[in-house]
Amino acid sequence: MACCNDFSRSQLLRSSVAKAGQGLPAIEFGMPNPAGTGLTRRSMLLGSAGMFLTVYGADKMGVDAFETGVAEAFSGPAQSVVVSIFLPGGMDGISVLAPVYDPNYQTLRTTTRMDEAGTLAVNGVPNLRWHPQAQSLKDLHDGGKVTVFPAISYDHPNQSHFTSRHFYEVGALDPAGTTGWLGRWLDLPGVGQENNPIQGLSLGGQLSPALATARVAVAAATSPSGYDFPSPGVYDDYVENAMAAGFDQLGNPGTTDPILRQARQAQRNASALRGQLATPLGTSSVTYPANNGLANDLRSLVLLLKAGLPIRACAIEGNGGFDTHSNQVAGFGNDLQSNCDALKAYQTHLETEGIADRVVTFVWSEFGRRPEENDSNGTDHGAAGVGFLIGSKATGQTIGEFPTLDSTGLDDYGNVRATSDFRGVYC
Repeated sequence: MACCNDFSRSQLLRSSVAKAGQGLPAIEFGMPNPAGTGLTRRSMLLGSAGMFLTVYGADKMGVDAFETGVAEAFSGPAQSVVVSIFLPGGMDGISVLAPVYDPNYQTLRTTTRMDEAGTLAVNGVPNLRWHPQAQSLKDLHDGGKVTVFPAISYDHPNQSHFTSRHFYEVGALDPAGTTGWLGRWLDLPGVGQENNPIQGLSLGGQLSPALATARVAVAAATSPSGYDFPSPGVYDDYVENAMAAGFDQLGNPGTTDPILRQARQAQRNASALRGQLATPLGTSSVTYPANNGLANDLRSLVLLLKAGLPIRACAIEGNGGFDTHSNQVAGFGNDLQSNCDALKAYQTHLETEGIADRVVTFVWSEFGRRPEENDSNGTDHGAAGVGFLIGSKATGQTIGEFPTLDSTGLDDYGNVRATSDFRGVYC
């Protein structure tokens, strides 16, 4: 599949490394700055969580304040958690949920269309059919754990990857928005805490603009599950575990020396966390798909929540790239399946650990694709796409009908009209 220059450029700009203390990178002229641009950032090892973090905001606080904030939040009651999963590139909702019975669909798509025999029934929605490689998402929907938005967008849709994504991230049609919708939620008194950076956690190494705040600290981590005691030259599990146990004992003796006491306390915390995370990582009864980046991130998130870490909001990027301007059929199904399989394993894991009732997940893409395919056997930037709200407390409903592919359901440019608004989901 070939993607457009706009998508490639926006990905590069967002992934470029910011200089220490200068926040997120600047964006080329004509594009909105991502929410959070300019937030100060600091790197730290959060001992009580066992993660290497980049902390954004709350720049006048020291590392000790962050440790204290996490500890205080850790000791409180379990809280609700909102997870945002972005599928980059503008996923073709018409291929995820295909209107196979609409005669205009058969005309508009001659090479990228699907038929009834090759698709899966959508429970409660007779005019749409699941893509065959969305079986895992269908299973969750059939179980009443997915609310479907078959045509979600906003008024006067912007078809720029960067700008449309920005609108979703800030939760408003505001190119000048500087805080994310999840960040503003965390800023509310009684929701977020000024010095608990992992209350808003981006997995992937850089801050998600959806989590950008004005008042409280948030953080990004690359590999939250990779915490251990690296020991060069030691490759035997028995020896390594015995060595870790020995380190744990070193943390126990009391001392009047303040420096030694602090070091021993740090060692004791580190050893305790190692033991806490090691068991679920090794004995989880849920099998996640292999070689799957989203699955790895979601498994890590579940383990962190199970360990009691005070996370309130988490932002993750899904697998693949859905900017399918050419040869769409070749890779679309595999990218779709890799995300759907990860989501099913994740929801099963949440339920197995007994924490599913407090986690809700929103899966979205910046826009859908045009109903009419192009001359390169692909589809170009459109308007309304698909969105999914996943969780044990999801209603299993379909919010907004999928419009017919004619003058009543398409706008003046031939794009699908929205029947639901992403801001309504956030509310």
